[in-house]
Amino acid sequence: MEEYVYIDGKKYKRGYTTGSCAAAASKAATYMLITQKKIESVNIDTPKGIYLTLKPGNIEINKEYAICSIQKDGGDDIDATHTMDIFAKAEMIDRENEGEDIYVTGGIGVGTVTKKGLKVEVGKSAINPVPMNMIKTEIRKVLGTDLNTYIDKTKTLKITIYAPQGVEIAKKTFNPRLGIVGGISILGTSGIVEPMSDEGWKKSLSIELEMKRSQGLDKIILVPGNHGEEFIQNELGLDIKYVVRMSNFVGYMLMEAKRMGYKKILLAGHIGKFIKVSAGIFHTHSKVADARNEIMISNLALMGAPLEFLQEIDKCVTAEGAVEIIDQSEYTGVYEILCNKCRDRVKQHLGDDDIEVGVYMFRMDKSYLAKSDNADSIVEVFR
Repeated sequence: MEEYVYIDGKKYKRGYTTGSCAAAASKAATYMLITQKKIESVNIDTPKGIYLTLKPGNIEINKEYAICSIQKDGGDDIDATHTMDIFAKAEMIDRENEGEDIYVTGGIGVGTVTKKGLKVEVGKSAINPVPMNMIKTEIRKVLGTDLNTYIDKTKTLKITIYAPQGVEIAKKTFNPRLGIVGGISILGTSGIVEPMSDEGWKKSLSIELEMKRSQGLDKIILVPGNHGEEFIQNELGLDIKYVVRMSNFVGYMLMEAKRMGYKKILLAGHIGKFIKVSAGIFHTHSKVADARNEIMISNLALMGAPLEFLQEIDKCVTAEGAVEIIDQSEYTGVYEILCNKCRDRVKQHLGDDDIEVGVYMFRMDKSYLAKSDNADSIVEVFR
């Protein structure tokens, strides 16, 4: 693998997914079960077309089974699973009826799917389709096309993927929100972790949106994060089953909601995020765009605020600081103006008049600040 990529002139290290770890560990364990010999390295192909050579650890071999692990390496795109060991246990078991010649399942630390809408059936281990295919493909490279050489029709090669640290690490991931209990997911569509990439994060957010749609919901509440969830629950008294986080990816999640067929969208967020959306900024990370003061000042100027007042706002380093000044003025109506502009920009971005949109903004203490004109009627459909 070409280990490094250059982004904006800086050097970043690539990594590999839990799916690649599981595939490599499975291949190595299968080989060691058959040969009863330890190996120093194992090679796998990834869907991205990048060839990996990985080192098995925690090796255990006997006549009944072989075990080994591969340590996850996220490169410079570190997540909760970085450096954890992904294990595979290979063993021969009696085949049941017309059972498979290769059977892959999850053990301790690999989660179990409990809700519909994911790519894995309810009740099965959270090993996504691409990693599952990688595991079986790499095993077949060991066994050859004629599996009967090693597996007669009365036997099945059972592979158990497990991760002892997974139970605790999963609490730091999206799995509890997705109804995946007991551990991590074995993930990866390319097998490679690209540094500084938002794609994995966006996909994990979109998965929750798709899961709720498959459960029959046609209305959704989008919030940037924890504060939005608390506002929805504590201030509006709504069930958080309707809530999906969108982080900074406002535009992406709106278009995903449109693609999936949601008909009503309520957005609730801190003014510091949504003031950007009111001006048509749909990725709200400050590194992408930060014109909070300029947007606030322009709207206050249109209300007739004097230059001295605008200059005080311009000195504020946060939107919350501007709110403290505005709260003591006659220009508090700017909050509602911003909410309505936010709603209008969202409608324009969606390009679909059949989708109803409402907007709430709140302060840093998660108390109500303002709402769009139609927000109350949309809130009612969630009660």
